[in-house]
Amino acid sequence: MNDHSDVRENLDAVKAEISAAEQEAGRDKGSVTLVAVSKTHDGARIRPALEAGHRVYGENRVQEAQGKWPELKAVFEGVELHLIGPLQTNKSDDAVALFDVIESVDRPKLVHALARSMEKLGRRPACFIQVNTGEEDQKAGCLPDDTDALVAQARDAGLDVVGLMCIPPFDEEPSLHFALLADLAKRNGLTQLSMGMSGDYETAVAFGATHVRVGTAIFGARPKLT
Repeated sequence: MNDHSDVRENLDAVKAEISAAEQEAGRDKGSVTLVAVSKTHDGARIRPALEAGHRVYGENRVQEAQGKWPELKAVFEGVELHLIGPLQTNKSDDAVALFDVIESVDRPKLVHALARSMEKLGRRPACFIQVNTGEEDQKAGCLPDDTDALVAQARDAGLDVVGLMCIPPFDEEPSLHFALLADLAKRNGLTQLSMGMSGDYETAVAFGATHVRVGTAIFGARPKLT
């Protein structure tokens, strides 16, 4: 099946729902950025969204993104690529070279690796501090109580910290986590909040999300990685 017209229809539907959620929350139209999560999907699946004019995308893995985005970026101008998955310090050079926004800064060691890479490469992607709001052992992100210190460390290291990001626990009410992230951001003078995915992005908009990360609702089920 080579027809990817459903991607464009799905994209239009998600954007319409975001607009409705903005209106419902009394927020300005266009105040929420849709990060279309294209991880595990190939260039052919992503192209219809690019051709429809969408330019902000999220990827989980540096190596996977390196395999498809340089070619797509060469064809489609103005792409803004977000790294939304955990980042190993030994991949910091590659991440800084390719991504425009790094949403998964979650520990001091990574802060210092990114600072070195940015100095070396002369590129300064915007950064979000990822907060593990559910304090889940298996999940990346700093603990809520450590957020203030990590934001300060990242700023001191010269990172352009623009906001906070979270992925709420699968089995908990997401609004509690969105409210916590909003409070932490406000306390640190940060205005951007990356929160909300395919199942809960409308709730996230109501709690002040400036970026929602939506993949399945646009691109469909993710292909199984071999």
